[in-house]
Amino acid sequence: METITEKIEIEKELAEEFGKEILNVPTLKKKAEELSTKDVTVLLKALMFGSIVLDSSDMHIEAIEGGSMLRVRIDGVLQEVTSFDSQKHQRIVSRIKLLSGLKLNVEDKPQDGRFSILLDKEGKAEEIEIRVSTLPTEYGETIVMRVLNPKNLISLEDLGLRKDLYQIFNTQSERPNGMIIVTGPTGSGKTTTLYAFLKKIRNPEIKVITIEDPIEYRLDGISQTQVNPKKGYDFAAGLKSIVRQDPDAILVGEIRDLETASIALQAALTGHLVLSTLHTNDAAGTIARLQALGEKPVNIAPAINVCIAQRLVRKVCPKCAEKTAISSELFEEIKKDLEGIPQGVDMPEFNPDVLVAKIKGCEYCNFSGYKGRIGIFEAMAIDDEMQDFILTSPSTSSTQKLAVKKGMTTMKQDGLIKILRGVTTMEEVKRVVG
Repeated sequence: METITEKIEIEKELAEEFGKEILNVPTLKKKAEELSTKDVTVLLKALMFGSIVLDSSDMHIEAIEGGSMLRVRIDGVLQEVTSFDSQKHQRIVSRIKLLSGLKLNVEDKPQDGRFSILLDKEGKAEEIEIRVSTLPTEYGETIVMRVLNPKNLISLEDLGLRKDLYQIFNTQSERPNGMIIVTGPTGSGKTTTLYAFLKKIRNPEIKVITIEDPIEYRLDGISQTQVNPKKGYDFAAGLKSIVRQDPDAILVGEIRDLETASIALQAALTGHLVLSTLHTNDAAGTIARLQALGEKPVNIAPAINVCIAQRLVRKVCPKCAEKTAISSELFEEIKKDLEGIPQGVDMPEFNPDVLVAKIKGCEYCNFSGYKGRIGIFEAMAIDDEMQDFILTSPSTSSTQKLAVKKGMTTMKQDGLIKILRGVTTMEEVKRVVG
């Protein structure tokens, strides 16, 4: 595990000052430019404060010719904040490396570290960890800081699931053994969903152990361990040791190779509940991906309980969005894509008079029209029929067709239902799932 070497404290007075001045990206830019000639520590405090209150997931300090550019990722989209000259860039990089325990004299190799921020808000101290990654580039070192805000640890109830989908998730969390796999690209919220499952299942009567790369959030009542490939402690080696620790449930951060896949599947078959992630485009692709790693269908079919795929779409801003009548083109498009959707799916009334959200933009949402994100999901449960089908080594498209025939709603359909609820827009759903 990286050592958290130092803590930056944003004192109450400073937090109050920043809180009045930093309200959105333009005001963060103004504050950063105002402090650019001041001490680099105060500048970093302002940038960190802004990143936290604006719900940024990452800060990017990117080396460019003559200096660097600062961008923040808010709701999955990068927004430009300000730029620094080369001298200021070097001071910022040195300060961040010092905070995170990285070697100052190593500029030609990537490094990873952490530090934490103590934020005094209304007399209550919040501790937020920052994960740091440096990368040598043509014009100097580029730094990305991931903001690991504990408030992102949410429960299953807060994931934004439809009632029928929540019932599936809840049922799967109550099973004593088998595997729950969450799939999707980097940044699609897989870790948030896995931690939501962990929060649901943890109790004093069961032992839960995780192996992660790296540990992103700390959870009470759970034993968490982090891989260290340099010392030979990877997912496969860690998982072998974890199984000998008599756990009831195991979280494996990611399945990347055959050995990890085999041990995880065997653990699921021998009385453990195993949660993990996999990089695939959809739920049906899970089976083909495990086979591509070298695993046999005879081991995959009985071990997996459910495959979940997800993406994150931006939610319309609650302060400036307006409701408007659905256009005939959009109505027909949604009607076509929702055709044949199962009876039990929780969805609002759908007719030509339905109102949908129209985005505008205001200070609260950084003039984007969107504020916050929500998941869109599909869940493919593995029952006896699906198990038999997997044994035939089917293609991903064939698996998808059977899952839909058996009642699975796709991610796109979940997104369309959220459009009808006024949560997001067609532009967002298309941007994320096509």
